[in-house]
Amino acid sequence: MVRSRWRWKWLFLRRLTQVGILGLFLLGPMAGIWIVKGNLSSNLVLDLLPLTDPFLLLQTTVSGHLPETTALLGTAIVVTFYLLVGGRAFCGWVCPVNIVTDAAAWLREMLGLRPRARPSRTTRYWLLGTLLIMTALTGITVWEWVNPVSMLHRGLIFGFGFAWVVLLAVFLFDLLVAQRGWCSHLCPMGATYSLLGAGSIIRVRADDRARCDDCMECFRVCPEPQVIQPALKGTGDGPGPVITGMNCTNCGRCIDVCDQIVFHFGTRFHNKMEASS
Repeated sequence: MVRSRWRWKWLFLRRLTQVGILGLFLLGPMAGIWIVKGNLSSNLVLDLLPLTDPFLLLQTTVSGHLPETTALLGTAIVVTFYLLVGGRAFCGWVCPVNIVTDAAAWLREMLGLRPRARPSRTTRYWLLGTLLIMTALTGITVWEWVNPVSMLHRGLIFGFGFAWVVLLAVFLFDLLVAQRGWCSHLCPMGATYSLLGAGSIIRVRADDRARCDDCMECFRVCPEPQVIQPALKGTGDGPGPVITGMNCTNCGRCIDVCDQIVFHFGTRFHNKMEASS
């Protein structure tokens, strides 16, 4: 079957979204146009709409500080949004560190490197819990001191300084130590969003999986390839065509690379697996 659409459409849209969102944050301090104030952890849009990262609210709460009403409202808005589109859509469509880790993945393929480390995918959840315990014991939002997302944002405005060390460490870890090691195995923000979006409505579907020619391209490019097989091959969780794994980032990589046009965006409804249970 001949592909009849633009192969890298979703990659282009993801990059446009990531750069566009980052640009909105930079317009204020760099051009005096304050559409968004703050950073990706906590911000105010048009001096009206608060948005707060759920992990930051968790840290603030366990540190013994009572969150402000705007923080609670901002978290509620973010949670509602990602309950719809998928929690880890933040990782694929918003987080600027994703550009760093994708660059490491691209260079790794170009150089033919095959890192041998295989961290457990549950490590991110252990790290999430550990950070919350450390925050509760110290009364300090520990993660925000080394958060690569916030450091990248601050570095673009004020100069990178130590942020270069953190971002370079993330890049080199993905390049030399573990394939997609940071986003898929360690990042506690990604862990939070995966828990948040476990039942999200918008999903990648493999309704045309009968066309699959086993080229394995989708598995090669997916940052969380373990989520594909149940929907594509009808194994594991059941025969349903919906990718229901909570770690799916809804990034569209599988859609972009599939010449047989097996995948597309849809909803979690009308899943054969669910209908037969």
